[in-house]
Amino acid sequence: MDSVEARLRDLLLRGLAGEETAYRDFLEGVSTHLRAFLRRRLARLPDFVEDLVQESLFAIHKQRHTYDPGQPLTPWLYALARYKLVDFLRRERRGELLNEPLEDHEDLLAGSDNAASEALRDVRQLLSGLPERQRRAIVHVKLEGLSVAQTARLTGMSESAVKVGVHRGLKSLAAKFGGARR
Repeated sequence: MDSVEARLRDLLLRGLAGEETAYRDFLEGVSTHLRAFLRRRLARLPDFVEDLVQESLFAIHKQRHTYDPGQPLTPWLYALARYKLVDFLRRERRGELLNEPLEDHEDLLAGSDNAASEALRDVRQLLSGLPERQRRAIVHVKLEGLSVAQTARLTGMSESAVKVGVHRGLKSLAAKFGGARR
């Protein structure tokens, strides 16, 4: 774990234990990272970065109880920020800012690494054939590294439903691509 991750994690845990100053420092530190994270993804829409930082901070505050101290902090933070980003892009698409389908704007969602962007597109395409519950369970647990409990809290599904969704989704993908497990 790098020093920034460790420092932010420590501040969050102290904040969750009731230390207001530590929690305030956590939110300030996270806002810097979120700003950079969102600025890279909204290079063509820079005027909206601050709004999304604030929405992401609010989501983090609302979901702070779902953080599992046994898991890395950064993927959890960035997952919440990505949800806000996707929600924003969908809202803006309806508002005529983005007239093309969201899929045409993958460059807004991707990082600077083309290989990662292409892999993300391929995974999205593979997962698009699955039912929504299976797709969400796989994305949260297998791609974002959230625990089953975190995924259940985030999606409103039961832990059992998350496990079943992951299992059935992976089984379906394996069968579709010739690697079915017996």
